[in-house]
Formats: sequence, structure tokens, C-alpha cells
Amino acid sequence: MTATDWNNGRPWRGIMVATALPLRDDLSVDHDAYAEHVRWLTANGCDGVVPNGSLGEYQTLTDEERARLVEVAVEAAGDGARVMPGVSAYGSAESRRWAEQAAAAGCGSVLLLPPNTYRADERAVRAHYAEVARAGVPVVAYNNPTDTKVDLTPALLARLHQDGSIVAVKEFSGDVRRAYEIAELAPQLDLLIGADDVLLELAVAGAVGWIAGYPNAFPATCAELYRAATMGDLTTALPLYRSLHPLLRWDTKTEFVQAIKLSMDIAGRHGGPARPPRLPLTGEAAAGVRAATEKAVADGHH
Repeated sequence: MTATDWNNGRPWRGIMVATALPLRDDLSVDHDAYAEHVRWLTANGCDGVVPNGSLGEYQTLTDEERARLVEVAVEAAGDGARVMPGVSAYGSAESRRWAEQAAAAGCGSVLLLPPNTYRADERAVRAHYAEVARAGVPVVAYNNPTDTKVDLTPALLARLHQDGSIVAVKEFSGDVRRAYEIAELAPQLDLLIGADDVLLELAVAGAVGWIAGYPNAFPATCAELYRAATMGDLTTALPLYRSLHPLLRWDTKTEFVQAIKLSMDIAGRHGGPARPPRLPLTGEAAAGVRAATEKAVADGHH
């Protein structure tokens, strides 16, 4: 299957899991474990993967590690259309180079933050996305104003879409009201759920995809939840959402990488350590993640 065929030619739709990075005890990347994880996710109801995102600790990777993870993901997924690498970097030229690498590997789309070295104005943001779009692979914008201090407002997203620079947006602001304004200003721009703990609200508002964190630990249940929510089956979706929400809200906390990896370990997957400066969870945070994960396992989620 080609990228054109996948998901009606829009391979960024569906559940695209922002994959956690499997590390050995010496903090080197375990590529074999990563390949197995990608295969496991797609076998358990997920549509594709997002390597080199924030959950994938891309900021700590060498260029060689980062490039190799894309290649491993494409091979393990069995179809490059299922792979949406994160291509964020300090400079637009570097982001474009990562997008070109993704295109050469056969990826169906890429995920791109706005400039994150300074608080860029609209002119700089539009130039940034236009530069990366020149790589020729569809670009999904990532709106995370909390971390980047640059807000891709509905009006700015509409301009980026009109420019031909983006095909979709991962909406992480947490303001679910934006879904309706985006649909009004840019009706052809695909809205993707960007934060696990607003999944139901954005699905009901018309989201056509989910760039997801917690399927790393519970892919089958998360897939059931997403599909029920997007189909409007609230009888199925709402109880699942309520049951998982104590975990899903960790996706928007500062310690989300360590939290999801700890949940993976408890659920029987390899989460493992994170690279510094991230440190293992301790105290109240660790206890909270552990309790919520153990309850999810006891409730039969998987």
C-alpha cells in the first residue's frame, strides 16, 4: 500500500502513536525493541507511529540516532505512509533537512512545531512552515503554545493552510473551543487530537485523527475509545474515557515522558529509563501514575 492509498490519501488521519523511545540501561537506543514496539502498536489497532516527537525524546538524540529511528519505523510499520516523523529543530533549514530525510524514507507526513528558539511573529511562522513544506511531504502543524510560546491560533492556522504549507494540525492547546473556529476558518484543514485528556471533546467536535501518547501502554483500549468517540458512540466511549482519564491527563504534564514510560513498565511493556535531564519519577508523582496504571490493568484495559 502506498502513501496515496493509505487512509484515502490522508495518512496523517487515525491513531498515530507518538512513540516512546526504548533505551537500554546504558541509555543507548534499542532499535530492535523499537521495531517490535511499532509492530505491536499496529497489530493492536493503531494506524501508525510518530517517531522523534517530544515523547520520543528527540532533543536528546544524535543525528545518526534520529535518522535511524525513522528508517526502523518505516521498516517495522511495513508502509512508510504509516510513519509521521517529528521534524522540529532549532532552525528552519534543519527542519527541512529532516523532512527531506522523511520523504526519502517514504513517510506519509511529518510533524512540525513552529520556531521554538524565540517567540516568532506571524511572518516568521509562515516562512518557517513554507520552507519545510518545500521538502514535498505533507506537513502537520503542532500547536503547543505552552512549551514553544508561539500560539498557532485558528486564524494563523487558516493562513498557513491557505499558503499551502500544512494539511492538518495537532491541537495541544487544551482549548477545545478552537475546534469549531478552525472548522469555520479552514474547513479543509484536518484537526488532530493533540492531548490525550481532551480526546473525547475534540472527537465530538470533528477531529479526524489522534497523535497519541497513552496507546504506548494500552493500544487496544485506546483504539476502541478513539473509534467509538469519532463515530459518536458515547455509550461505549464515555465509560472508557472516564476510566482512562486519570492516566490520560498525565500526557499534558511536564513529566509526561517518564509517566508514560512508567505506565508501560507496569502494563508489561518496556518503558525503561529516559535520558537526562529527565529523571525517574519519585514520591507523589510516581505513586499517582502507578495507582492509575494498576487500576487500568485491573479494569481489563490493554
